[in-house]
Amino acid sequence: MLKDEVHKALEVLKAGGIILYPTDTIWGIGCDATHDSAVKRIFELKGRSESKSLIILLDNENKLPSYVREVPDIAYDLIEYAENPLTIIYSGAKNLAPNVINDDGSIGIRIVKHDFCQQLLQRFRLPIVSTSANISGQTAPANFSEIDPVIIDGVDYVVNWEQDDLTPKTPSTIMKLEPDGRFVFIRK
Repeated sequence: MLKDEVHKALEVLKAGGIILYPTDTIWGIGCDATHDSAVKRIFELKGRSESKSLIILLDNENKLPSYVREVPDIAYDLIEYAENPLTIIYSGAKNLAPNVINDDGSIGIRIVKHDFCQQLLQRFRLPIVSTSANISGQTAPANFSEIDPVIIDGVDYVVNWEQDDLTPKTPSTIMKLEPDGRFVFIRK
């Protein structure tokens, strides 16, 4: 049951662990985005340079001001009207593990509209890291069956939800939004 999987993942996150979980896009590796050592474990598992930033997930755009110094008004419209999952990179990240924040002080945030993620985030009450479930440099998996066993074995908990969903998934659209409202697409 969904409720049971949310509870199991929640316990792992609270203990500072890392999870492999389904999202509104591709499968992700996640942890508490405010927990330095958990974030470090994700970089190590992926073999990814810590100079490459990660994104975080929130369940509600009203939580943005808790993690971004200045949220441009247009951000709320972009989130509301986006037809596909949208990650927005904001300047002035705050209240997050330092190793989640990009060198320029920015952070990528996606507001999720996915049952599992929404319930987990609502109960956890903190942002969760979401990075593709692959070794750095490899292709992101389109579904659970394509995830490298090294990733599966390297996490503390594999969420048993949507594992048999073979619908090909794609990463989110990414845009960088400046405090003055100007924006540029990074990935469409």
